[in-house]
Formats: sequence, C-alpha cells, structure tokens
Amino acid sequence: MVSVDTNVLVRFLTRDDRAQAARAEALFGSEGMFIATTVLLETEWVLRSVFEFEDGPVMESLGKLAGLPNVHVEDPDRLARALKWRADGIDFADALHIAAAGNDFRTFDERLAKRARRAGIGSVRMV
Repeated sequence: MVSVDTNVLVRFLTRDDRAQAARAEALFGSEGMFIATTVLLETEWVLRSVFEFEDGPVMESLGKLAGLPNVHVEDPDRLARALKWRADGIDFADALHIAAAGNDFRTFDERLAKRARRAGIGSVRMV
C-alpha cells in the first residue's frame, strides 16, 4: 500500500495536467492507496480555493474517492461524519475537527456552535 500526497489527489480529480493525471490514474489503478485525513483536508481546500470548485461537487468527489475499492482513508468513520455534517452546513475542516474530538468540542466560534446545534451535533459548546 502506498500513501499519496494532496497533489496526487488533485491531479487525479481535476486532470489539469494530463501527464501527471495519467500517472496518478495509473497509480490508483495498480496499488492499494492510503489517504491521510490531513491530505483530504488539504485537497478540499485546494479544490475550493485554488480551483474555485463548488462545495457540493468537492464533497461528492471526496466521498466517491474514499469509496474506491483500493482506497483506504485514515479514519473512514470520521470522514463519513464530516461529509454528513458538511451537508448539514458545517465547514469541512470544522466537521473533521469535531469528528476527531469526540464528546466535548469547545469553541469561541458562535456561528459554528449554532450550526452544530441545528445539525444535531450536541458535542459542540461555547467556551
């Protein structure tokens, strides 16, 4: 099994560089892949910020990527919760943080706390 960097995922998903996209696709087709949570987080940021992709397609792409038979994400349950919570209006990075934190996540971010309550996430509270 090999681990991949953000740039490999970005080339695979965007195909913005034909040569690198072909190499990334070949790698995905031939190896078991491990993707760290930090790589998923950075990939999401690059796709939205640099490529200016809409949130929905980015989340859908990450979900499909994690579902490929030879792909193993660091914490599939955490990713699944974060993707669901993103659909419920929580920022992806915040959703990953909350999913990793467990039962008691404290923040100064009032908007995050309100969105979490609306999404049914009871573990987020204000400091």
